[in-house]
Amino acid sequence: EEQKEAEDLFQRYGYNAFLSDRLPLNRDIPDTRPPRCAEKQYPEDLPSLSVILIYLDEALSVIKRAIRSIIDKTPARLLREIILVDDHSSNATGRFNLEPQSFMYLKKGAARLVKKIRHSEQLGLTQARLTGWKAAVGDVVAILDAHIEVHVQWAEPLLARIKEDRTVILTPVFDKVDFDDLIVIPYMANADGFDWALWCRYEAFRPEWYALEDESQPGKSPSVMGILVADRKFFGEIGSLDGGMKTYGGENVELGIRVWLCGGSIEVIPCSKVAHIERFHKPYAPDLSALVRRNALRVAEVWMDDYKYNVEVAWNLPIGNHGIDIGDVSERKKLRERLKCKPFQWYLDNVYPMLELLQDLLGYGALINDRWPAECVDQGPAPGSTPILYGCHFFSSQHCYYLTDGKLYIGGIQSHKYSSNNCLVDPGSGVSPGLYQCNLAQQKKLHMFWDFKQGGQIQNRDTKRCLEVVLGDLYPRLVLQQCSGQRWTIQHVITAQKRHINSEKQVL
Repeated sequence: EEQKEAEDLFQRYGYNAFLSDRLPLNRDIPDTRPPRCAEKQYPEDLPSLSVILIYLDEALSVIKRAIRSIIDKTPARLLREIILVDDHSSNATGRFNLEPQSFMYLKKGAARLVKKIRHSEQLGLTQARLTGWKAAVGDVVAILDAHIEVHVQWAEPLLARIKEDRTVILTPVFDKVDFDDLIVIPYMANADGFDWALWCRYEAFRPEWYALEDESQPGKSPSVMGILVADRKFFGEIGSLDGGMKTYGGENVELGIRVWLCGGSIEVIPCSKVAHIERFHKPYAPDLSALVRRNALRVAEVWMDDYKYNVEVAWNLPIGNHGIDIGDVSERKKLRERLKCKPFQWYLDNVYPMLELLQDLLGYGALINDRWPAECVDQGPAPGSTPILYGCHFFSSQHCYYLTDGKLYIGGIQSHKYSSNNCLVDPGSGVSPGLYQCNLAQQKKLHMFWDFKQGGQIQNRDTKRCLEVVLGDLYPRLVLQQCSGQRWTIQHVITAQKRHINSEKQVL
């Protein structure tokens, strides 16, 4: 019976709520800060802090543990309030009222710090964060998820940095809390980056941070992971969050780009640690891709100037005609004009130079042989080095890219200069095509350049063999053989695309 209860709770919350309900609310978690952090001294007269906890269908014990850790580990003189924002939960947390008996586990007088706001309908993560910010009265707002526990002395380094510079948006370093056993896994400090699809990822800091040889120092970051700390008034002056973003995804990248372009900066603070449960599944939707895609296109339209095509390519959409409703962006464009923000080129040059433009493309998307229209070229099982033909599903393993120099990538395209794409090659012997990282293929002098025109054959420039499809014992397969005139089409052709001011028009 307990096992069934635990499984039901896991399906509901995406983490082991059965275990959480049995753990102490004030459990000890390890101090994972860099050693120098414990030596630091902070001013007494720091700004006051409003902590905002956002949740949807959260286990009550998890929320209580978050509140307890914040109250226990934040100096009372600094903590102004804790605001719970419930985005219309459907479970018991939606009916959780702030009655005195609900806070018997807190130190005397602490319950008065806790306030709750409940949305009458589900508005999404961005709107919930805005609700909390608008209700806050502290000098500084920390907008967090509710499934967190803060570490010792988490607030002081954040507040001290904002006291020095009110235009900096900060993020603590997150330790991972496993969703199954709720054990805290220490994470090193990293910058928060993203790819052209606007999925978040951790990045190395810029070289100058490592040159300091002091891992307790703040590090500049292109973006935030979603949890943020900011001067409450400055956050409003710079446009807070884009209320036109739907539900979940991309709002953090939009904030990062905007802050850098419009007069602020973003930093990761290694001496501020927050333990965060990595949910097995998110509460808003089983698949967030459609939401992130829509929001990513909105970010691109407002902030990326002539580089917005990179987002369209990353999502395998036709350039300039994606047909997806991104909502009204006129107010956000007016905000950009009013703040006199820099062009996106400045961001690429000065903030995120590792983000590589998806340029020199002639075509991209699914690659299909006219004799087998329901089958697509696919990268095959990973890791592996043999591309296959597989029923078309149009996800990333079937995204192909043909470049002006004749390279043909299969299985997606990388967004960063330090990453290598997978190139189709003719090994020179045998009948099977190969798939190798392009830099490795170049070192091995494999035949990696192809001639291809839409509706024509795909022929290797060196071996003169063609990529073709033959019927095997049970199913069609890719082979390299003497050209027989098989024709291929790629999903999207770039006929004339202006990528930047000095670009050339390229035609397939």
